[in-house]
Amino acid sequence: MSNTAAPSQKEMFGHPIGLYVLFFTEMWERFSYYGMRAILVLYMVSQTTGENGGLGWSNGDALALYGWYTMLVYVASIPGGIIADKILGQKKSVMVGGLLLCIGHGVLAIEQMWAFYSGLGLIIAGVGMLKPNISTMVGGLYKQGDIRRDKGFTIFYIGINIGAFLSSLIVGYVGEVHGWHYGFGLAGIGMVLGQLVYMLGQKHLTHVGNFIGKSEDPKIKEAAKKPLTKIEKDRVIVLFLSFLIVIVFWGAFEQAGGLMNIYTMEKTNRMFFGTEIPASVFQSLNAMFIIIFGTVIAAFWAKRKLKSKEASSLFKMAIGTIIMGSGFLFMTAAAAEYESAGSSAMYWLVFAYLFHTIGELCASPVALSFITKLAPLKYASIMMGTYFAMTGFGNKLAGLLGESAEGLGEYTLFTGIAAFCVIFGLLIIIFLKKLKALTHGAEDQEGTIHEEAEGFEITDHLVDDEMS
Repeated sequence: MSNTAAPSQKEMFGHPIGLYVLFFTEMWERFSYYGMRAILVLYMVSQTTGENGGLGWSNGDALALYGWYTMLVYVASIPGGIIADKILGQKKSVMVGGLLLCIGHGVLAIEQMWAFYSGLGLIIAGVGMLKPNISTMVGGLYKQGDIRRDKGFTIFYIGINIGAFLSSLIVGYVGEVHGWHYGFGLAGIGMVLGQLVYMLGQKHLTHVGNFIGKSEDPKIKEAAKKPLTKIEKDRVIVLFLSFLIVIVFWGAFEQAGGLMNIYTMEKTNRMFFGTEIPASVFQSLNAMFIIIFGTVIAAFWAKRKLKSKEASSLFKMAIGTIIMGSGFLFMTAAAAEYESAGSSAMYWLVFAYLFHTIGELCASPVALSFITKLAPLKYASIMMGTYFAMTGFGNKLAGLLGESAEGLGEYTLFTGIAAFCVIFGLLIIIFLKKLKALTHGAEDQEGTIHEEAEGFEITDHLVDDEMS
């Protein structure tokens, strides 16, 4: 991103303290979102009768709404980004989004259909305001060319997944065992905690996320008014091309919350030492693996970059798509076992989520960082919003693919997803040189301020321990 250098900031573990404010804000926001997501489809397909009655929808109808909901949650990031760039700035937009989310989750806890749809609508608007702008603020914490940026996004991403991990276990259990609406209400409490963290941490965010229309910095004023240069236009083009990777990646990956969630509940043997594990608990595997492997993978790519080996964002995203797609081969094996034995083992799911997670760590936090490196300053939040909108289209694609399983069968669908992702990732690598040319060397100077800026790095020490 074409921004001026961030001023000197107080640091903790080699990163600005503001990163940890955003870390905990996003952690609790994702606790609320993923907690609700873990039980949403299960609530819709559960029978209306019984102690913990749901809506009694068919799998197809539930997956259709899930697809629309998860798409709109992220498509709303486009107006959220426009509002931030043109009216409020990123910092105030995050504040507004958090308030909308608190209200939305509270409404969702009410046992009425009007509350169900209204709550989802408020959550869509809240995520649209918060999600793209808090991610853009993370990029604003680092100077241009600072190699710590990708690591900072990975640390931020770990915060997301600590929230996701805890919510899948806690909210999932409360929702399935004690009542769906208790689960929705608990998710809302998480959002309130996230909002409090953000409000109390404002003193560490004074220099990021401000509305550029009111900036007194002459460089920022100039960047906000002048038309895009040829280099900036090329970088916008390559960003839009990278969004194709985003759609494919999330169209496959988000089977986790839909089809794989239902498959876990209906066709997986979940007995463990005489106790049946709730289906929603398996949603925590992805987050748990991210917490374990996040910093290790980030440091692996950073050290590869410092050794002048191929470690561009586009290359990482392609590798991530290939690895993630390969994980569906374990689901192919699970489907084959189900067809022959009437149920499938849990370890197929564990391996699938492991490969999905490694692929995600190579692609998703890198994509966020990539946008902050290439997006013109005056369109920073809009481009981030567009990224999340593409994530939304990927979610909608995931829903459509999940619906098609009723006709195609899980074996065919899982195998097809694996093959397509691997082939698509290889095509990106084949055209990598031409795509990188459009970035005009935006990532070539990374590492030049590495020694003077890093100090104590969490990721460096963790990866050294792993390799020793």
